[in-house]
Amino acid sequence: MEKVDLKLYNTLSRKKEFFKPLKKGVVRMYTCGPTVYGYAHIGNFRSFIFEDILRRTLQVDSYKIKHIMNVTDVDDKTIAASQKAGKELGEFTRTYEKAFQDDLKKLQILLPTKPFTRATEHIPEMIALIQKLLRRAYAYEKDGSVYFDVSRFVSYGKLARLDKNGLKVGARVDIDEYAKNAAQDFVLWKAKKDNEPSWSSPFGDGRPGWHIECSAMSMTYLGQSFDIHTGGIDLLFPHHENEIAQSEAATGKQFVRYWLHGEHLLIDGNKMSKSLGNIFTLHSLEEKNFSPLDFRYLILTAHYRSKLNFTWDSLRSAANARRDLEEFVRELLAEKKKQASRKKQPYTSVEKQFLTAVADDLNTPKALGILWKFIHSYRKARIKNPLAAHKLLLNFDHILGLELTTIKQTSIPASIQQLIEKREEARQKKHWLEADSLRGELQKKGWEVKDTAKGSIVTKR
Repeated sequence: MEKVDLKLYNTLSRKKEFFKPLKKGVVRMYTCGPTVYGYAHIGNFRSFIFEDILRRTLQVDSYKIKHIMNVTDVDDKTIAASQKAGKELGEFTRTYEKAFQDDLKKLQILLPTKPFTRATEHIPEMIALIQKLLRRAYAYEKDGSVYFDVSRFVSYGKLARLDKNGLKVGARVDIDEYAKNAAQDFVLWKAKKDNEPSWSSPFGDGRPGWHIECSAMSMTYLGQSFDIHTGGIDLLFPHHENEIAQSEAATGKQFVRYWLHGEHLLIDGNKMSKSLGNIFTLHSLEEKNFSPLDFRYLILTAHYRSKLNFTWDSLRSAANARRDLEEFVRELLAEKKKQASRKKQPYTSVEKQFLTAVADDLNTPKALGILWKFIHSYRKARIKNPLAAHKLLLNFDHILGLELTTIKQTSIPASIQQLIEKREEARQKKHWLEADSLRGELQKKGWEVKDTAKGSIVTKR
């Protein structure tokens, strides 16, 4: 596939920008991974799917990718949940970390290029970063904890577009998550509490704050400045804002060039919440006999920066569309055996249209529209090139990630083949009633028949 001029919406500038990496031919990107205190829900996976489309697009563009994804295995949520479960923190979080990785594989989400980086395995790097902030007077100690002084960092709020007049100078916040109107000095190191895990440090025993974790891990593996940082829109403030502040205060360099944020997944028009009982996991979908790839397809039908409303009907429609797409691939495989290529340069304009859509800030709904327009026109065409069409779809799937490459031509049992041949003979003789009767018999046995100008195509239902 040809290279594309990729444009991405940069949250930092609030506009689309042509992507240009800091180092030619290499992309360094960081994804805020899961906080492993429970099973990840489908809203989480919407973000990870959009990030996967980004990575696949970059790979098609022949970039060498260095992709890091963290695992938050110590914070307020993981500690509270492990204590409630009566389990040791490490044992508790590993269970959900493994479940998360299993779900990524089901969704065909590419794993990071380096194994998942756990917060608990990078405490020394976090301590070193905090020490640097203390030396540069961007942080201060108070009652065994260490806080970042937001008043010292003059560009604080540039990502979230905070009103500086709303900052509470000198006030401190110890919890990991808070609203914009509560912006104040945030905690880098939390003083030790009874019954909580802790580590030794020059500031006293304690544990890292949530925000310092991502800064330390990303800069450890990607350098002080890197290309892309992704995450859900809910992480924009305070998490990503605080990452920028502490990282740039420590290094004096721009932390990240391109910030990308995925919008919320709504459930029947509402945000997910325990009180509404609308938090669904991938397992919830599988229990209703949906494939994880049905959900992936659904996510591709909306732009990542637009809210997407999940309903069971919309998932059912996505499942039907994906099945039709797979059926088309099987049709092509069957046609490839029946005729040779007739076009010398087939479908190049379709590929260009598809890539142009994806290159425009990952516009997957437009790309899918181009794909379906091609399928409809192909099915109506008199002259076809099934070999080239099949290759085209496999190229598209390098970005879409719908496992079209694994689809094989249906293996037809001898008894079914006899019925097919008998029906084809009836069609040739224009015995339409007999042909319809045989079609019904095939359908009862679980086989779908599609008649084309080149003959009948049979697929398993």
